Amino acid sequence: MTQDGMPGRDCPRCPRLVAFREEMRIKHPAWHNAPVPSFGALEASLLIVGLGPGLRGANATGRPFTGDWAGDLLYATLIAKGRARGVYDERPDDGLQLIDCRITNAVRCVPPANRPTGAEGSACRPFLALEIAAMPRLRGVLAIGGFAHDAILAALQYKKNAFPFAHGALHRLPNGLLLIDSYHCSRLNTNTGRLTEAMFHQVFDAAIAALQ
Repeated sequence: MTQDGMPGRDCPRCPRLVAFREEMRIKHPAWHNAPVPSFGALEASLLIVGLGPGLRGANATGRPFTGDWAGDLLYATLIAKGRARGVYDERPDDGLQLIDCRITNAVRCVPPANRPTGAEGSACRPFLALEIAAMPRLRGVLAIGGFAHDAILAALQYKKNAFPFAHGALHRLPNGLLLIDSYHCSRLNTNTGRLTEAMFHQVFDAAIAALQ
């Protein structure tokens, strides 16, 4: 484990995820198939936390939210809101640069069916806690989905019932950090209308305004 909370390539903590990772390494040897490192500088003031790598997204490309639908909406929003520059081209060498934000996941290895267990979230929690502690200018953490919301609170050792998840909610935590909630920008949520592009943009507008 590195000081910024990055697990090793062959992290053994979650047997189910290890077995799935090995299966994918055999089936798709050209893919990343390992814990996905965070994207963006540790000096950023905003940390965006997702659920976990998508099978054909970050698990394949090695960059969070890169190569799947969720990334299309997230990176387009970051560019629109001045938190990224360049062109998002669904690959880690597209030259896209983040501006004062960093992106990570609550679970660093791809979970089968995009569903990590609570035990896997707990096993990965120390990595997120170390990453948060390693960001000296951090002022806000944006949770992409309820699982990420719970993981952030657990990493900071706060009780979930004190800060309930709700889309668009802004929670001022006891340590001074601002926790911002959004529904996950998954294809399922956007196709069903649970999350629209306008709703997602509004979360970022509120977060940026609150962090100024």
